[in-house]
Amino acid sequence: MRRSTARKTLLNGTGLIVFALAVFPVFWMASTAFKPNTEIFSTTPKPLPIHPTLEHFDLVLNGGIAEVSFWAYFRNSAFLAIATVVVSGLLALLAATAVARFRFRFRTTFLIMLLVVQMVPLEALVIPLFLDLKTLDLLNSLAGLTLVYIGFAVPFAIWMLRGFVAAVPRELEEAAAIDGAGPIRTFFTVMLPLVAPGLVATSIFSFITAWNEFIFAYTFLEDQDKYTLPIMLQFFFGRSGNAWGPIMAASTLLTIPVIAFFLLVQRRMVSGLTAGAVKG
Repeated sequence: MRRSTARKTLLNGTGLIVFALAVFPVFWMASTAFKPNTEIFSTTPKPLPIHPTLEHFDLVLNGGIAEVSFWAYFRNSAFLAIATVVVSGLLALLAATAVARFRFRFRTTFLIMLLVVQMVPLEALVIPLFLDLKTLDLLNSLAGLTLVYIGFAVPFAIWMLRGFVAAVPRELEEAAAIDGAGPIRTFFTVMLPLVAPGLVATSIFSFITAWNEFIFAYTFLEDQDKYTLPIMLQFFFGRSGNAWGPIMAASTLLTIPVIAFFLLVQRRMVSGLTAGAVKG
């Protein structure tokens, strides 16, 4: 009993330490966003602002440095992220179902290629993709950038969803067929609820990929009104110095939608595990 208690205490303590180390940078970022410049550059930094202020948030939201309203950048990032999540999730689910449920020629080759594609450094694809988008006349457009993000998200999503689809017993589909359900109804009433946790996991990955990506957006976009939030942060870095207050405020605002999206979909990671598995 003592060994078991000591082991649990050690594991819990280790977990708390890891949690604190992971959360501390985010805490410091949010805290710095509310500090006036005198406290930010103080030689004796304090974890919490003594005289909290919203001036940095006001500067970011009103485009005081970036010249374009924060909401314009937010709209562009939201469009890219939502489009990437929806399209990549749909394509990956259909492809994962085909790979997990059917046997066809070059099936193994297709799965290997999914892994090979993910092994290629993204930076090595900047020039080829730039030339491809230029040929398709999709440079300096959110549509072209969306295609790039979808291409990055789909291989990982297929590979992850394949395991979730394969874990669904075929007997459930056969039972639905016996009850008179067709392939489409079986897919939506049996398969989709059980694969929901996988869709949630892949959607989180796709959302973060599109929301935080910087290199391709900065390379492929020219007009400032089409820039995304990560590009907006660059306006607060200058030769004369860095505006750390607005940087931390903008970073805090950039983090909130990711947290909100996770809180919105995380319930499906639990409820989707059993939904649809029992009839009646």
